[in-house]
Amino acid sequence: MFHLPPELIRAAIAAAAILLTVWSQWGPAPAVSFFGNEWLRDVFLKVQKSDAPEPRILVVDIDETSTARLGPWPWPRERIAELVETLLTEYGARGVALDILMPEAADANGDTRLALLAQHGPVVLAQAFDFQPNRPEPLRLGVLAGATAGAAAQAAVPATGYIANHAGLARAPKVGNIGFIPDPDGVLRRVPLQTRFEGRVYPALSLALLNCCSGGAPLALPSTDMMRVSFTRDWPAYTVVTAAEILRQEVDPGSLSGRLVLIGSSSLGQGDRVATPLGSIRPGLGVQAAMLTTLLDLQQGVAPAPWPGAVLALLFSLASALLATYAFPRLSAVFSVGLLGAMSACWLAVAYFASRHDPDFSTTGPLASNLFLLAFAVPYQWQLTQRRSRHLLDTLRQYVAPAVVQELLRSDLDDPLQPRQLDVTTLIADMEGYTSHVESLPVEDAARLTRDFLDCLTGPVIEANGTLDKYTGDGLVAFWGAPLPMERHADLALDAAREIVRRVGVLSDARVLAGHAPLRVRIGIESGLAMAGDFGTSFRSIYTAVGDSVNTASRLEQAARDYPHEVIIGPGAVERASRHRFILLGERLLRGKENPTTLFTFDPSMDPVTHAVKMPPTGQPA
Repeated sequence: MFHLPPELIRAAIAAAAILLTVWSQWGPAPAVSFFGNEWLRDVFLKVQKSDAPEPRILVVDIDETSTARLGPWPWPRERIAELVETLLTEYGARGVALDILMPEAADANGDTRLALLAQHGPVVLAQAFDFQPNRPEPLRLGVLAGATAGAAAQAAVPATGYIANHAGLARAPKVGNIGFIPDPDGVLRRVPLQTRFEGRVYPALSLALLNCCSGGAPLALPSTDMMRVSFTRDWPAYTVVTAAEILRQEVDPGSLSGRLVLIGSSSLGQGDRVATPLGSIRPGLGVQAAMLTTLLDLQQGVAPAPWPGAVLALLFSLASALLATYAFPRLSAVFSVGLLGAMSACWLAVAYFASRHDPDFSTTGPLASNLFLLAFAVPYQWQLTQRRSRHLLDTLRQYVAPAVVQELLRSDLDDPLQPRQLDVTTLIADMEGYTSHVESLPVEDAARLTRDFLDCLTGPVIEANGTLDKYTGDGLVAFWGAPLPMERHADLALDAAREIVRRVGVLSDARVLAGHAPLRVRIGIESGLAMAGDFGTSFRSIYTAVGDSVNTASRLEQAARDYPHEVIIGPGAVERASRHRFILLGERLLRGKENPTTLFTFDPSMDPVTHAVKMPPTGQPA
């Protein structure tokens, strides 16, 4: 079956993760909200909002207190005109905007006063455009006014209807739109700065007030489409006085002069309530105030400097994908998940600050990419690791008895292969005269002889639950008692040695019949303490045992060439054996030893199973 290289699959997963961020930044508008961008921005806004006083704006609220003191709503136009005149004359307001619709004429004197104030004074009236495209009967109420000359109609938001003021106020040059378009979740986050209706363009209420009355140059709009309200200040940050307090001049004029004024109502009875990122039920007047703050910050150059948020998101996603591609093959699944969590936390910190500098980029694009990596890259790497582990386990089973492997898997050791000092029995076997056996053989026959001989050595080791340390060309090193301690490990090694001698004898007889020289195996066995474990490096891992008893077994195997016995056994193995009998061969000074070593071999007259004799502690043969 054809398999793609893991590097290619990891690269494809990383590329797909990066494309998610690209789609969230530059894809269609639904892609932005699909990743929860607005929800995260709302969280940021709630943390960033400030209650620091806004000294540039005054909010005049026609609240329940005012209607209780001055009479129920709607008020006579005379009273509204008086309110506007008082703000302009007694309180020195720079300009006044009315967040109030007056589609029907009322008392003539009041309407006349309002019309004159709107035509000749710094007064902005309101009208509301409707943006619903499928309304059965389009709204057409009142007379539109305040169209902006020279505005780019193609860039403005198209409207389908309107509620404007009555004809008596139609000559007002400064009129602003208070209609809005909530997001699909019903939250108002943006307002149309410019609205297009029947080929003409009309500004928003806050924009009209800013351009006419702020004292600065008309604002160079960053966009004539929908503009995000910054909501940097919450409702308590604004100076809010009641209409009754203004009309009765109960507020110190010096504390309010020079401000831009918004007149509206926060009364629940007026029904002017909207959902904003700061709360589900907020006065619409508060949105107008927040938008005016946003525009004032832009005009006065105190808004945060623009950042390329989309580019930052793409670069972060790219770095995250590259880091994951490099790190995941080197980390466990748990640490890979932790790495993704740390990278996501870092992005949240970056997005928190970048959201103040770029109102349009998707703050959650890199989070979606990280989630994709979590859903695909981590499981894929885990699957690769499991496959590699199974392969390594299968390889281990070639060197360690299956029962030992299963016991290792069931053990509660954190790292069963960590080097530990254990009591082990080492068996080292070799073919005597290997070179003379193979030098005259063809390569294929020499390889077959080597393979058949190693099979004779390996099978008994594995069957006796031994651990195959390594092959030494024409021989092997094996040990018992590691990686897990075991009882009677000396007896198991001795059992394996007897079986090796038997199998080599069978192989030798077959070769003699074929006209070849007989084979002889030399085996050295010794027991004692040894350090057993994984002694690998960063380049290669190997499980082995090292110690004096291992070295002694090697010397015993070499000494076997001087004896007619295939198996030479050291005193440590004899002392630990319980199912075998031995004969004493005498003492010999082995290479690398300071003192002579007592050598033993099997007693050929005793069956190793039915005649169990324990070696006496004196070291003499039984």
